[in-house]
Formats: sequence, structure tokens, C-alpha cells
Amino acid sequence: MTTTVTATASERANQRNAVLAGFLGWTLDAFDFFILVMVLPYVARDLHVSRPDIALALTASLATRPLGAFIFGVIADRYGRRLPMVGVIIFYSIVEVLSGLAPNYATFLALRFLFGIGMGGEWGVGASLVMESVPVKWRGVLSGLLQEGYAFGYLLAAVAYFAVNYFAIPTNYGWRLLFLMGGLPALLSLFVMFKVKETESWQEHRSSDWKAYGREITKHWKLFAYLVLLMAMMNMISHGTQDLYPTFLQQQRHFSPETAAMITIISMVGAILGGLVFGFFSDRSGRRKAMVTATMLAVVLIPLWVFAPSLPLIVLGAFLMQFMVQGAWGVIPAHINELSPNSLRGFFPGFAYQVGVLIASSISYFEAVLGEHLTYSESMALLAAIVLVVGTFVIALGPEAKGVSFRKAAH
Repeated sequence: MTTTVTATASERANQRNAVLAGFLGWTLDAFDFFILVMVLPYVARDLHVSRPDIALALTASLATRPLGAFIFGVIADRYGRRLPMVGVIIFYSIVEVLSGLAPNYATFLALRFLFGIGMGGEWGVGASLVMESVPVKWRGVLSGLLQEGYAFGYLLAAVAYFAVNYFAIPTNYGWRLLFLMGGLPALLSLFVMFKVKETESWQEHRSSDWKAYGREITKHWKLFAYLVLLMAMMNMISHGTQDLYPTFLQQQRHFSPETAAMITIISMVGAILGGLVFGFFSDRSGRRKAMVTATMLAVVLIPLWVFAPSLPLIVLGAFLMQFMVQGAWGVIPAHINELSPNSLRGFFPGFAYQVGVLIASSISYFEAVLGEHLTYSESMALLAAIVLVVGTFVIALGPEAKGVSFRKAAH
């Protein structure tokens, strides 16, 4: 009896550690990405380029994410989840620090390409580690928690940006200081190394035959194509409603940097709550139903989100929009890991996710350019309506595998 209790306690401790590692890995990764979103006008001014040029750096990070997902995903299927996760965290932390030291735009842009490789590798490895570690009945809500590490990272970036402005640090130094803070995630690698165990699912399905591994990938090409389409739409929805929102608040609504940061913080609180609520909903009612509900409600909220006439209504619109958008996103880790073949779970969902990111990567740049000719509110509203409606159909018409076992012999 004592042995059973000890084993159960150990297993639960490892589940908590895996969730914490996955959550923090994605949180700190998102923090590093969204620092640029918060300081975009200041980086443009300091490096003597236009705002669309810096928005192109956002696109650069999104465009190279598939390469990171491919490299680290294959390593994760062959050698386990822990080591590639440690490597990818250290990699993106170093690149973020170097971005803060970039002397010119060309160097900065090259570093953002490299950062995308690290960002692309982290999600797939972290998601497979968490989803394979946690109980089946809690996959949805813990999927929401994991995915909203992304929103929490955005929130932390907004808090850091608010602090830099509050203490009146000169903007040509302040944005660099924020990037230097991006080196802190490297410390997380120590926690992953010493506190997180390999998953039993990976140990059961690991393969040392590269030819068999390749055949397994090609065998499921139709499923992969669907997941790419799904993730392209989901990334257009996410980045189309987030990346240029701080710029819209400052440039069109003429809010101060501090006010824009506070609105962003509040919207990310909504995102975190939405991920948890719809993740829980998906455990009860299904993955697709939860996601479709969230995206349909997001369409209804577009006027409040960008056309509201007063600050309180803008805040409410930002909160509710991200509650719905990230509510749909909160289901994604569980949904696409359940759809993925067991022997390919390190590679398959992460690579499909990041190829979808590549397809969607131009939306921030296109939105910025369109915003220079129309208004940011008109540009964002038009694009958000299109991608939310199309995304709803893609979700509703796709497959679902809620509650599928990741083990050869389910306990």
C-alpha cells in the first residue's frame, strides 16, 4: 500500500512540474515576442526605419517558426521531450538578449528570424510534454492553462513596458532594457532538466527507424494538411487581433503608452480566463463546439472592440475580444495533440502549428500597411471579421478525437 501511495504522489508531482514547465516556457517565449509589439514605434524610431519595417520583424519571427518546430519536433520524437525543451529555451533566451544589443535594423531583423526558430520549437515540444503527462479528463482545462501562458507572457510584457514608462526610462534605452530582460527564461531550463520526467507515452512509441518514421508522416498527410489549415486560421485570428492593438490605441485613439499598456494587461486577463473557461467547456461538450462558440461570439464583439466611443467601452471590448479569441485557442493544445499520431506527437502538432503560422505571418504587416491608408480600426475590423468567419467553418468541418488514449495500453 505504501509503495502505491508513493508512486501516485510522485506521478502527481511530475504532472504538476510538467504543466508548470510547459506554461512557463510558453509564457516567457511569448513575453520575448510581445516585447516588440509593445515598443514597435520606439524601435522604429531608434533604428531609423518605418513602423511597417518593424512590423516586418514580427513577420520574420512568425515565418521561421516552422523550421524550429521541424528541428526540435523530430529531436523530441527521437530523443525525448526534456532535452530539446532545455535547448530551445536557452536558444531563444540568447537571441532575445542579442536583439536588445542590435546596432542597426539589418542585425535586428536577422536576430528576429533566429528568434522565430526558438519560438517555433518551444510550443510543440512543450505541448506534447504536458498533454502526455496529465490525466485525460483534465486535458481541456490544462490545455487552456498551457496555451494562456501565451496571454500571460503578453500581460507580463505589458507590465514591463508600463514600468519602463512609469519610471521615465528614455525610450531609446528602455526598449533595449526590455529585450535584455528576455534572457531570464534561460533559468527555466534548469527546472526542466532536474524536475520533469520523460513521458511514458513517448517511451512506448519511440522509434529508432528513420524510414518508418518518415512513412508514418506521409501516411497522415491529409490530417496534416487539415491541421495546417486550422492553425493558419487560428493564427490569423490571434495575431490579427493582438499584434497591432497597442499601436492602434496609441496612434489612432491617442492613448498614452501607460493607458495602452493597462488596456493590454486587462485584455490579457480576459484571454487567460477565456482559455480556462473554454478549455473546461471543451472537456464537457467537445473541442469543436467550444471553439466554434468562442469564435462566433468574437465576431459579434468586433464593433465594441475597435469602434467603441469611450475608454471604458474600449477596455470592455478588449477584455471580451481576447476572452473569446484565446478561449478558442485554449482548446488547441489538447485538440491537435489528440488528433496527432502517437509516434509523431513531438513533431506533428508543433510543425503543423508553425506551418500555419508561416501562412498567417503576413497578417501583421498587411494590417500595418492597410492601417496607414485607411484607419487602424477599419483595417483590424475588416480582417478580424474575415478570419473569424472563415476560421469558424474550418473548425466546425474538421475531425475531433476528444479523450483518445496516448498509451498503448490505457490505465
